[in-house]
Amino acid sequence: MNKTLFIPAFALPLLAACDDPLFAVQQPTPPDGAVVEAVVDAPVETLDPTPPPPPPPTARTVEEFDTTSAEDRAEAVAVDPQPAGEQRLGTTNVSLGSAADPGIWLKTGLVSALAPGRVVYPANGNTVNLELRPSGNAASAASQMSLAAMRLLEIPLTALADVEVFRRPASAAPAEEPVATADAGDVADDNS
Repeated sequence: MNKTLFIPAFALPLLAACDDPLFAVQQPTPPDGAVVEAVVDAPVETLDPTPPPPPPPTARTVEEFDTTSAEDRAEAVAVDPQPAGEQRLGTTNVSLGSAADPGIWLKTGLVSALAPGRVVYPANGNTVNLELRPSGNAASAASQMSLAAMRLLEIPLTALADVEVFRRPASAAPAEEPVATADAGDVADDNS
């Protein structure tokens, strides 16, 4: 069975223009001898003194992007059932944050500085300890969650989910001072 595609006559000049150099995207070229510098993101600040490494540049699967260790994951799910001094910050809607940003974290407008925290996913009751990172957005804005945190909470990676957010006391922080970690673009692939 043959199917014929009919293109109206008025569309032909438009389609022909697609190959016209006038419509081509012009890439800027540096002058001869110019040095072009790559843009590198600033290191991500974290409370974790031994943060997980960024995923390798060749990462394609969820497992390759989630570079948290078994120890990191065990610590995240070891939640005190009766946390002392914990403060409820509110409920936020989360989506998957940058999969290239390692660790177990929530980037949210509910905090203005790095802080240890805990999140509860009411849909299944799962809870994890994580790092609360300021997003710079309003407290009512949606938040972004790390790949590892979403996996531990068993939130579908494509979901928009509501979670309850708590700030843990500063003594619950894994480290006293924030430390800078290398961004995914700063580290060579050690797995080759």
